[in-house]
Formats: sequence, C-alpha cells, structure tokens
Amino acid sequence: MSGNRAVLEPTSSSVGGTDASSDDWLTRRGLNLQTPEHYLRRSAFPSGIVDHVNSLSENLADLIEKSEFSDIVLCVEGVNFKCHKVILAARSDYFRALLYGGMLESQPGTKKIELQNTSAKAFDALRKYMYSGRINLVEAKEENLLDILGLAHQYGFVELESSISDYLKATLNIQNVCLIYDLANMYSLISLSQVCKEFIDRNALEILCSTSFCSLSESSVKELLSRDSFCAQEIKIFHAICKWCECNPGVDRASVLEAVRLPLISIKDLFEVVRPTNLVSPNAILDAIQVIWECRGMDLKYRGFLVPEENIATISHGAQVIKGEMRTALLDGDTQMYDFDRGFTRHPIDDNNGQGIVIELGQPYIINTIKMLLWDRDMRSYSYYIEVSMDDKDYQRIIDHTKYLCRSWQTLHFPAKVVRYIKIVGTHNTVNRVFHVVSMECFFTNQQFHLEEGLIVPQENVSTIKASACVIEGVSRSRNALINGDVHQYDWDSGYTCHQLGSGAIVVQLAQPYMCSSMRLLLWDCDDRSYSYYIEVSIDQQHWVKVADNQQKPCKSWQTIVFERRPVAFVKIVGTRNTANEVFHCVHFECPALTIPSDEDQLAFNSSEVCDTTTTTTT
Repeated sequence: MSGNRAVLEPTSSSVGGTDASSDDWLTRRGLNLQTPEHYLRRSAFPSGIVDHVNSLSENLADLIEKSEFSDIVLCVEGVNFKCHKVILAARSDYFRALLYGGMLESQPGTKKIELQNTSAKAFDALRKYMYSGRINLVEAKEENLLDILGLAHQYGFVELESSISDYLKATLNIQNVCLIYDLANMYSLISLSQVCKEFIDRNALEILCSTSFCSLSESSVKELLSRDSFCAQEIKIFHAICKWCECNPGVDRASVLEAVRLPLISIKDLFEVVRPTNLVSPNAILDAIQVIWECRGMDLKYRGFLVPEENIATISHGAQVIKGEMRTALLDGDTQMYDFDRGFTRHPIDDNNGQGIVIELGQPYIINTIKMLLWDRDMRSYSYYIEVSMDDKDYQRIIDHTKYLCRSWQTLHFPAKVVRYIKIVGTHNTVNRVFHVVSMECFFTNQQFHLEEGLIVPQENVSTIKASACVIEGVSRSRNALINGDVHQYDWDSGYTCHQLGSGAIVVQLAQPYMCSSMRLLLWDCDDRSYSYYIEVSIDQQHWVKVADNQQKPCKSWQTIVFERRPVAFVKIVGTRNTANEVFHCVHFECPALTIPSDEDQLAFNSSEVCDTTTTTTT
C-alpha cells in the first residue's frame, strides 16, 4: 500500500501544476491532469457515461417477490397481486389517475382494488413488464398474447403495444389473422390492421373457407368485402357470407349482404344458388341482372389481386402477349439488347384496325401504372393509346397520347383499375407506319402522383437524361449537355448549348407530355454579358405557344419562368440578343423549375398577352 501512496503523492515541485518537471513526472507515470480525456480513452467507459439499466431492471423486478415493500393489492379473477403504487403510477397514466387522481381507489386506507374484465395470466405478464421492462413474446401462448395486447392498449403502454403488433405481423397465419384483425380494428392499430388486410387479400379464398372467418365482427366483414383487393369468385364470397350469417344470428344480415357484388355472379348462379337461400330479395337479384345486361363490362365493380410495387406483366406471373408481331420480346425483361431487327414487339399502324399489341395478365390485377420502352435507337417519335379490359371484348381507354409525340421510356399513371387485358395501339410513327415497343411493365404503386387532363403533373425535373428527355436542336460539344444536370463545369469552350441569333433555336423534347407550369434555365454567365430571348412550348412540334417573352429585357444567369399550367412535350428556347456577340448560350434547363423564387425575390414580372400567362424571371 505504501508503494501506491507514493505514486499518488505529488512532489513539492508539482504543487500548482505549473512546473515543467511536474508535467514530465506525471507523464512518465501515465497521468495528465490537464487532459482528462486521456484517461477516458483508456477506461472501460470511454464516453464517460455509466449505464447500469440492466441492474436497475433486475432490482425493480425483485420487488415483485418482496411483499413487505408493497402498499396496494390488485385483485384479478380472484388472484391477488401485491404491487407498489409509485411504480404503477410512474409506468402508466391509467394507474396514476387511478391511484393518485382523486378517484375512490386513491382514498387513504385503500389497500385492495379489483380489476374487472381482465385476464389474471395476462395481467401477471404485464405486471412483470411494468417492473422490469421485459416480456418474452415467444413463450406466451397466442390467446394470452392477445390479452396482453388488450391490456397494453387499456393501460397506455404504447411501446409494448407497438412491439406486440410487430411480433403479430410476423406470426400471421390463416387461423389467427381474423382474430388479430378484429383486435387491431378495436384498438385502432392502423399499421397492424393494414398488414392483416394485406395478408387476407393474398389468401382470400383460404380465409373464406376457414372457420376463423365466422369469428369476424360485422364491421370487419363489411370492410373486407368492400375492398377491391379482396379477390375471390363472388359466388364463393356469397357462400362464406351465408355461413357467417348462420354463426352470427343476431347481426344485421342485410347490411353485410349489401357488400356482396351480385352483378359479378352469373345469372345462372343468381337463380340457382342465391335465390333459394332467401337471404337476398328478389328485387335485388333482378337489379343485379339488369346491371349485367345493361352495363359495359368495364363499368362493373370488379375485384383483383393487389401486389404493390411489383411488375406483374411477366411470364412468371402468367402474363403473355396474345396479339402483335414478334411477341416474345415484349415481356422478356431485356431493355438493352435491341436494334433495327430484333428485341421489340410491333404492329402495323392502320387507321382502320385497332388490334394493336395485347397482353393478357395471369389473373385480374389492380394496377395504376404502366411503364413501357418505345424503340429509340434513332430520334423518331410515336403516338399511341392504351386500353384495358376484363374479357378482351369491352375495352376502356386509360391513356390517350394520340395527339402527342412521345419517345423512349413512358411512365404512365392513371386511377387504379382491375384489369386482365392491356391493349397498346400505336397511331403514328414519325419515320414509318409501324409501332414498336421494346418492353412493358405494369404494377400498382403507392407513390403519390397528381393527374390533370390525364397527364402527370410532375413534382421533379423531367427534362433529364434519366427521364429520357433529349436535346433535338442546338449546338454543343455534348448533345445533352443542356440537361445533364451540371451547373458548375462550364467555361468559354464547353458546358453549354447554343444557336446563332436569327437562325434556329434550342429545342428540348420531353419523353412524354406533362402538365407543366414552370421551367428554369441558366444563361452562360462567365462574363458580364446579358441576353434576350423567348420560350415556346408544343405537344406535336407543329403548333407552338409562347410562355415567356423576354425579348425586351436584359437577362443574366438564372431564369425562372412561371406560366399557366398546360401540356408540354417540346420546349423551344430562342435567343434574340447577346450584348457580346451573335450567339445565344444556355448552360442548363429544367422543367418544372426545382425552385421558384418568392415574390420578394422576383426581379422582373411579365404578363404574356399571347397566351395570357405570367412569366417570372430572376437573375
């Protein structure tokens, strides 16, 4: 011990910590009073934080077994649980209000409280969780686990509620999903409820045939049947509802049966199966028959399978091309190996023949997005329309680009539809009379999109190489320098696109028409020159509308153009003046504008009389 004391005792020369020899003395012994971090880096707790939460949890859990410290007894199903008020109140707002909120149970002298409608086994597990913060969900039986979930919801244990919900999501099966779905709805567990619905959608037929279906509440049954994605033959849904009504005699059968889509049942089954049950009125059956006779096929409210964010126009999903020439290429997934002779599916463009290219999906699917690659090995453009059907007879048009010129990749959104057949019909090719499609995908996306007049209102720049836009007129060392996104690497010799004043223009073609209301461009600004210009837009490269007229303004650097929203497929930028020479130079173009200046930042304001639009320009 004396040796240890000798090390820690400072010499007289180290008093005050200012002598150089004292620093050397401390350093030789591994100490540095000036930098405490030196010690922390070598300690077991380099952050300087002591964390003994596990010990705390164990000590609190020990209190469950030490009845001499308890001050309240909770009686559940005749079982007495000795507890500690302060711990219950600290862990749960429910118990804080019960024990300290001025209620009858909080009066002095209260030693025992009975909890009604509570499972003793579930409460015992919850009590241990309240003290220790731990619970083993794997060891809990399913019925007990659901009781614990109910208590966690009742007593406000949000984190436990969330953890049990996540565990249940991973353990769903045909037999338990209906009960879990009911509880999720009862406790407003939106995420768990959604996962249950998706599981039920994927296994609709098995769920209908299971005994657990009859345990569903009336509200849950109606919600499931209202979903287009709850996909099974309607006659089988009707059989399941008949059985459910037998198992739940006290419910309002009529309101549940209203969710059955009678027009999707064949007339033969309506008479021979539905009518004899006397569950559906004769008038309702006649109304269904009238709908079948009078409505177009695509006007019926079909059910379809929902597979979000997954291309279902594949051979593995049972899809096939049933009309068109060179059919095998369209769905093979190859978007690279194609040329003038191979790698595409085609059909001749004939004004009197709308057969086009037809894809049959493996089963009815709910889709809201189609992506397809038009043949693009040269600068040609196409016009087309797309229709969908459930029976390959009655088709409904969902995309109409017959008035627009389109090229390369097409990303097409539309309101969700249940479809079995997709027909793509080309109406124009700027080079010849054949319509070529390299690849086609269709799927349902959860991504938000905004449509106006059937066209996408883009929320990001679509004038990019990635979005298949291209510069079709203008001079540059690199053809698409204007839309490559580089706004920094430009100088006197490169990094811009230009045209001679009084001759030609800079023209950008978007891959497809969009509803746009703004654009932004960067004028070459390596010196103090200024430019004048105007901008026109078109959908067919024949008819142009002026959206910006800055011919009388000296403009420099960044320009932001705002105009009334309209369809845009082509953008023509025409320079009319350059204070330095006879060439108009533009470094960057984007549509729509990624940033639009506020009113305070706008340096110029112009109303175009040509198209009654507003143009805002910033420099």
